[in-house]
Amino acid sequence: MTVADMSPLRYLTAADVSAAMPPLEERLRLAERTMVALVDRAELPPKIGVHPRLEGSFAHAMPAHLRGADAAGAEDLLGIKWIAGFPANRARELPAIHGLVILTDPATGIPTAILDAGPITAERTAAVSGVAIARFTPKIAGRSPRAAILGAGVQAHSHLAVLGLLLPSLDLKVFDRHPERADALAGLAEATAGIDRARVAASAPEATRDADVVVTVASFAPADQRQTLTADWLSPDALVVAVDYATYVAASVARDAALFLTDQREQFLANRDAGNFDGYPDPTATIGEAILDGTARPDRGQVLVTHLGVGLADIVFGDAIVRGAAAHDIGLVLPR
Repeated sequence: MTVADMSPLRYLTAADVSAAMPPLEERLRLAERTMVALVDRAELPPKIGVHPRLEGSFAHAMPAHLRGADAAGAEDLLGIKWIAGFPANRARELPAIHGLVILTDPATGIPTAILDAGPITAERTAAVSGVAIARFTPKIAGRSPRAAILGAGVQAHSHLAVLGLLLPSLDLKVFDRHPERADALAGLAEATAGIDRARVAASAPEATRDADVVVTVASFAPADQRQTLTADWLSPDALVVAVDYATYVAASVARDAALFLTDQREQFLANRDAGNFDGYPDPTATIGEAILDGTARPDRGQVLVTHLGVGLADIVFGDAIVRGAAAHDIGLVLPR
């Protein structure tokens, strides 16, 4: 094989990634595929991280390999997500998070695509939440479903379409420490298909008190400001989907939950060892294990699903995005 014989190296900007993003129903299928593959068909370490000088900053490398169902490896995927967070950027009016996804041919090791990670992170995270919402929302009869979102950043925005699709006729409450951000999110929510009503709550407990589903997507907080959400904030059978690690949800909620799931056990345990989940018990199972085992939602009690984000999801989504981009001639083909 010569350089001329190699497949093209495609570069996709954030706008390109958004243009080639699969529709929501397909994103939910990709998320479920990822969760199931994590059980026994994937190889990936807990996030490998370094911490630059600025307080709160981090840079994570997230390599992942998926072994396809065919013995020849035609469905294998290989790649890495590189993501850096610099909270101080907000004072400079710069985004706090920057990242890339790099896809590699699993048969030759040749890089095949470079993608802006921003839209992938937002949409794959919301889709994983959707997998949990579709399976573990409590039974609702005689009224519209109710949900709460705590936090009004990028992740909150990406969850709106998922909530509207899976909980039609939704009555939504939102809370953010910055009222203007909550107002903006509520306005977008009311324009989202499936969401009938969206209101700003005066406090987080007010938002969550009657909610069937609570999604926590707050910015990570210092240790002394974490784990404020306790069971008395919640309805007795609420589903809580925590995207912000233990920023909101107290360890007591996990300890007392009728079911406590995470996306990948090894990553959760590594983060608990690092102090990000102080007091949390071992999870009952992973999301993928629950899917494969046919685990039903318990008839009574609260359910907690916390997903930390795995590089495999970025690779699975990235592969679908690149195939869509190639089919529609989106992006820039770079010379070898």
